[in-house]
Amino acid sequence: MKAIRPFARFRALKNGQDRSDKVSERVRRLLVKSLYAQPSSLAIGAIATVAAAAVSAWIAQLPELYVAAAILTLLAVARITAALGLSPDSEGNSTAKLEFVYEVGAFSYALVLGCTAAFTILMGANTEVEVLMVANALGYGIGVSARNAGRLTIAIGQLGLTCVPIAIACFWTGTPGFIALGITILLLIPAMISIASNIFDVLRDSIASAETSAKLADKMKILARTDVVTGLANRAGLNHSMVETMMRIDEDSKLALIWIDLDRFKEVNDLLGHPVGDRVLSEVARRLNEVSPEGSTVSRFGGDEFVIFCPIQDRKHAELVASEIHAEIMGPMRIDGDRMEVRASLGVALLPEDGKDTDTLMQSADLALYHAKVGGRAQTRFFDSTMSRDLVRRREIEDELRAAIQREELSIFFQPIVDLETGKIRTFEALIRWFHPVKGELRPDEFIPVAEETGVIVTLGNWITAQAARVAATWPEDVTLAVNLSPLQIRAPGAALGIRNALREAGLDPHRLELEVTESLFIEDNHATSSFIEELSEIGVKFALDDFGTGYSSLGYINNYPFNKIKVDRSFVSGKNVGRKSDAIIRAVAEMGSTLEMEIVAEGLETIDQVQAVRQAGCTLGQGFYFSRAVPDYLAAMLLSQERDGEKQQISG
Repeated sequence: MKAIRPFARFRALKNGQDRSDKVSERVRRLLVKSLYAQPSSLAIGAIATVAAAAVSAWIAQLPELYVAAAILTLLAVARITAALGLSPDSEGNSTAKLEFVYEVGAFSYALVLGCTAAFTILMGANTEVEVLMVANALGYGIGVSARNAGRLTIAIGQLGLTCVPIAIACFWTGTPGFIALGITILLLIPAMISIASNIFDVLRDSIASAETSAKLADKMKILARTDVVTGLANRAGLNHSMVETMMRIDEDSKLALIWIDLDRFKEVNDLLGHPVGDRVLSEVARRLNEVSPEGSTVSRFGGDEFVIFCPIQDRKHAELVASEIHAEIMGPMRIDGDRMEVRASLGVALLPEDGKDTDTLMQSADLALYHAKVGGRAQTRFFDSTMSRDLVRRREIEDELRAAIQREELSIFFQPIVDLETGKIRTFEALIRWFHPVKGELRPDEFIPVAEETGVIVTLGNWITAQAARVAATWPEDVTLAVNLSPLQIRAPGAALGIRNALREAGLDPHRLELEVTESLFIEDNHATSSFIEELSEIGVKFALDDFGTGYSSLGYINNYPFNKIKVDRSFVSGKNVGRKSDAIIRAVAEMGSTLEMEIVAEGLETIDQVQAVRQAGCTLGQGFYFSRAVPDYLAAMLLSQERDGEKQQISG
């Protein structure tokens, strides 16, 4: 029973049931290609069999053998020509065509060779002719079944067409020797089918495994270059796409790199949770895919940052694309039925204007994004060369600022805040000044933003508070000290402890310290802010709301936090838009302050008319050049001394 299994397989193969049909067309193609590999082996086999037929014809002097030799020669030439002419690597040659052409040549050649060997037995040619032809035919059939095992139907077909005619001729003669040879040949066929089948299985499985491994490798590459949250390209995918794009573009191509940062996205994760944050990121990714130009690479660069690498026509087209992207991101979205708005900052760099390679382009876009965020967020900035100079200067300032604290290049100046009714100094605001030994005096608006961006502001703020508190401890007890704090300093670990230590070391009563905070602190409100204000309020430290009216003013946090003072921004007092509207705003704030028992400070007073106007509007305190510029500590002490001496003279007089 086991011996006939190869024949069952052969019948199945002939009926189109080849097990290779279960594998992909790619595997079948590779197996067919193996038939056309090394056409030299076809030529060697053909030469051997044609030569055997020709020698047999010459020895036996049988015309039929000459004809057989000629036919074999023609078939051999045709097969070799087809093997050389039909390239299995060409897409124009289908797998079915390649297989059919090979089958026709292979089956024809095998049949002619087998019949020729059988003919020598039937014609009773001399023994050496019979041995020569039968040996060649059987050797060819056995060898070709192994060579062509990649397509089992062809291998078995050639083996059968070569050997079966010889076996029939052996049985036809009826002699014991030939009958034994015929039986041997019939036993040889299933044995060779089994061997060819095993070779086929190994070959097919190896190719299938290689194909599976290749597909898995491709899949792993895709996964390694894809962001799991958004489905966009990740940083590795972006780099790969950029490299491929740069390799195929020509010199006249123009590209844009748009770097997007979602403003304050951390608050979404902190307040609503990471699952909601991921859904927001996915929605942003979907919108970016929809609005990006064709041929763009849209990627999530990491966290809340996205990068788009896209072809453009010119700068105007890039501006249009960036504008559409910005508008699309900032459009309202609904997550679980809740309406949300996402703000974003964009930095844009163009190739070749802003960089001729991807690294330079990335640096330029990053710089542009940096300026977009520093400039107020929720805006788009295109790179220009001045940004690089600004960055160099900022880095210089950062390095020198750290050293300046140690070298005592920084000084504290004090600007008085005056009671508008009595003219007496009620408070001094501590202001930082930096006198650089080489560059001269540096304005606070040059180095304070750098200090905030780099985190140096925490160290700097603590130093200012400590130095100012020491000076304030020498003033009369009715004069208070105002210190402006950065939101970063307030949120730093141990911020309240740093203030308390400064007060303790200076010997300053906490009731004499006023900490000025801006409205931006409450836009990004968190638990650290509340804890800071609560802890210091309990020991008597007062809080003032600085620059009121320039940010997202809200009566909610005025009511929620213990503010004793509101400072109306100078733009309402001495700005270019001062008029009836600004006067009305000052009056409204002053009235609110009076109702809430809060003092209202008017900043930026420069003329007597401005002083009279804000006093009539209801402001209780004033600050500005009209009274005094910021002065060193010894001049602040002199102002207080002069004021007290004047009071004494009035009393004595």
